[in-house]
Amino acid sequence: MGLNLEMIRGFAVKYAVFNAFQYDGKANPGSVMGRIFAEYPEAKVNAKDVQRLVMEVVADVNSWPIDKIRETVKQWPELFEAKKVEAKKILPPLRNLEKWPMVKVRFAPNPDGPLHLGSAESIIFSDEYAKMYQGHFILRFEDTSADVKPPILQMYDWIQEDLAWLGVKVDEMYIQSERLAIYYTYAEKLLRMGAGYICTCDSDEYKKLYMAKQPCTCRALPPEEHLRRWGMMLDGSYKRGDAVVRVKTDITHPNPAIRDWPALRISTRTHPLQKRRHRVWPLYNFSCAVDDHLMGISHVIRGKEHEVNSTRQKYLYDHFGWQFPDVINVGRLGLEAGILSKSKIREGVDSGVYSGWDDPRLGTLRALKRRGLQPETIRDIMIQVGPKPINLTITWGNIAAVNKKLIDPDANRYFFVADPIELKVKGLKGPLQARLPLHPDYPEKGYREYTIEPEDGECVFLVQSKDLADVKERLIRFMGLVNIKVKKTGKTTEGEFDSMEHQVAREKGAAFIHWLIEGNSVDAEVVMPNASVTKGKAEKLVTKLKVDDMLQFERFGFVRVDSLNPLRFYYAHD
Repeated sequence: MGLNLEMIRGFAVKYAVFNAFQYDGKANPGSVMGRIFAEYPEAKVNAKDVQRLVMEVVADVNSWPIDKIRETVKQWPELFEAKKVEAKKILPPLRNLEKWPMVKVRFAPNPDGPLHLGSAESIIFSDEYAKMYQGHFILRFEDTSADVKPPILQMYDWIQEDLAWLGVKVDEMYIQSERLAIYYTYAEKLLRMGAGYICTCDSDEYKKLYMAKQPCTCRALPPEEHLRRWGMMLDGSYKRGDAVVRVKTDITHPNPAIRDWPALRISTRTHPLQKRRHRVWPLYNFSCAVDDHLMGISHVIRGKEHEVNSTRQKYLYDHFGWQFPDVINVGRLGLEAGILSKSKIREGVDSGVYSGWDDPRLGTLRALKRRGLQPETIRDIMIQVGPKPINLTITWGNIAAVNKKLIDPDANRYFFVADPIELKVKGLKGPLQARLPLHPDYPEKGYREYTIEPEDGECVFLVQSKDLADVKERLIRFMGLVNIKVKKTGKTTEGEFDSMEHQVAREKGAAFIHWLIEGNSVDAEVVMPNASVTKGKAEKLVTKLKVDDMLQFERFGFVRVDSLNPLRFYYAHD
């Protein structure tokens, strides 16, 4: 069934008028699209048509006199109701769509480490745009810099797994180290055109020249000489460091990094996939530019630190007469608590500082997943941030707030007693019945029910030692069970029955604590964010859960089931 454009136009007029009324006669197309998609989600499959229609409507409404806007908006009084539904935030529309037959975006990691939260920024933006415009998401492994960033074999699979976990649909996948013949073809074309040259100058001497904005003697040699040198690079006549292919740019450019940048060089390091089959390898700007053109990339979303690289690559595009992609520069994301630098992570993993790439102190996606972060949380946070060219630091509080909203409805409640001590309670009468909700907000989930049978009026409970600090002669409430007055603390901790009623505990200001009985508990441990391990006892019911289930240990925090044998959890957040 096709898109009902007349209905969409009606939505567009309604929300454009209201948005213009709110903002001095000027509606924002992105806000209008957000409201349309919130009310009519099916329209997302025709996002390009919707955007075109919205742009027309907004341009028309923005041309109206403010009096007309104020009068027209009165026909939708529901928009002014105090209780409003907040439109789901979406990314701003892409520009220059008419230049491209299809929206194609790419994520191009170096497989020298797993993905981290900073990686997720361009991943999510690219994936959202690919889905919004029915385009293609391309995964391209940029693994041709084995000298500087040696690839790790397992990362090729890990990165694909991380993308799948994020909900990304990969439409095309390429590995640059398998495309050397393509780069050689374009290198030869560049040399034949006289737009590139092979420099054999001493590196120190060359640096002096280009810093002085002076060309080296190699630059003016004819293409035939450079093609001869190219053959010597390939056949082994030149050794590592003897020769490099350079792209001709502006030798007087104010930024030295732009002047005749290097495109291909000789490398003899063993590659994890290609071994020693090749000795001439492309550098980042050359292989990236060639691939972006050949793969039809329409929009490049990358960190603003790549602005210099964009300038470099434009010279290559100009030499070949190619159309340069639209570039969206985004700021660098930092994580308040968690290491994101791949080089630092790799060094720490190799040296044993970290237990692995998923150590909870790290900001890798594998570490965040192990801590119970949901992929939807990452997507929501990135869309909230938006593709802006400013550096931001995300706090764990920001992450926890979003994640909690997602997991809380499904996270059942259980008791976990950390570092337990025994509390012997006297004066108990008859069997005690505990009926504890699996979730306080969803009684339909059911209850955890326990019967406690005192022997001669006594029963030994397991409680946290910190819960009994300074509570001698003070009333405490065992949650869902009974009120106890603590009489003795220390090596032997004792208490006596006080009352049953919950209200009594409230009125007397009792401390509410959780508890366990030895017979209904199992050994458990929780790995904390700093990689320390908290050992204790948990309700036996948790053994019926599955790995990756999320739950809340009451008065402790949300955790993820990491292992059932041994019983291990990873702490997520409060």
